Amino acid sequence: MYQLILCTCPDLEVADKLAGTLITQKLAACVNILPGVCSVYEWQGEIETAQEHLLLIKSHQDRYAAIEATLKSLHPYQLPEIIAVAIASGSLDYLKWIDSCLGID
Repeated sequence: MYQLILCTCPDLEVADKLAGTLITQKLAACVNILPGVCSVYEWQGEIETAQEHLLLIKSHQDRYAAIEATLKSLHPYQLPEIIAVAIASGSLDYLKWIDSCLGID
């Protein structure tokens, strides 16, 4: 099962580091970095607003645990957003490319 994993980052430097690590370790085939995401959320009883960068991580379900562990170990947030969404369908050629990047036959 293919997955799209979402993770917000406080700035481009952190986003680049996380994306590069995931690609280098062959945990993800591609990571898009979307700047300018405005997040509004409650944290420790206060309403917060933050400008963040969103990672869109394309991978495979069998890599999720390693991706989560990597993100948690490198992320500066006490509680980083790490959400996986199943990819129900997609371009067969693109999905095969994900497999090839991850070393899946």
